[in-house]
Amino acid sequence: MNIRDRACLYLSVAPLIAYILVFTFVPVLCGVWLGFAGKFSGAFPSWENYRYIVSHFQFRSALLNTLIITGVGLFLELVAGFFLAFLLTKKFKLKGFVRALVLLPLGIPTIVSAATMRSVFDTQGYLNEFLYRAQLIRVAVDWGDGGMKTLFAVVVSDMWKVTPLVMLILLAGLESIPGELYEAARVDGASALGTLRHITIPLLKPFIVMALVVRGIDAFRLFELPLALAGRGSPVLSTYAYFEYMDYNNPNTAAAAASILFAIILLCVVLVVKTTTRKVLGGK
Repeated sequence: MNIRDRACLYLSVAPLIAYILVFTFVPVLCGVWLGFAGKFSGAFPSWENYRYIVSHFQFRSALLNTLIITGVGLFLELVAGFFLAFLLTKKFKLKGFVRALVLLPLGIPTIVSAATMRSVFDTQGYLNEFLYRAQLIRVAVDWGDGGMKTLFAVVVSDMWKVTPLVMLILLAGLESIPGELYEAARVDGASALGTLRHITIPLLKPFIVMALVVRGIDAFRLFELPLALAGRGSPVLSTYAYFEYMDYNNPNTAAAAASILFAIILLCVVLVVKTTTRKVLGGK
């Protein structure tokens, strides 16, 4: 590559690098710096903000809620996404209509999805009406009063919104597996479970990793759905940082909470990628 081509290459990627630096790298560094700046003592670096939020009961609740929503949500989305992707690899009537119907929630803005789910999980919403008519409840359930009920509502709402994305990733993986492998497995008398275990899942691992990373990052930073469905009753790390900044005028503690969230996301992504890559490469 000559000097002219190299200069053209650098010029072509310069806007992207500048965008990442200005709108991603610099804000992250400013947030980390603000988290280590003591609000009252003025010391830097200081653990003052981190000691405050770690001792705060709402932060501990927000951390636990974030881990539960992420873990349970990822598991259910992977299971549902794989089932839908496997279904869409088959030939049947109205396949195009079913695919469009499944992908519909993906195109709905998150705030609109949150408003829709409030009509489902409201005390006078559709879910309570269904449960009452089915004679499963006698008194309306308050899905937003905190606890596991609220976390369930958030998980289901997020699952409805983003499972189509997981389905698309896994569908691409399933369609990339050569059909000759399944034909050879049938000739050898392999069962459906054996084919799934020894052919489908191993070859689908890179796509599962991609789905876990993409959805894991998104699930950790959930904001609109917990804010609309749970409010203060069941905070997550993102809404906790929001309340610290907007309601209590504590930008330093909000930055500390956001920095912890960033560190958790980074750690989980690195662990998932390293663990699954090791398994895919046979322990190398």
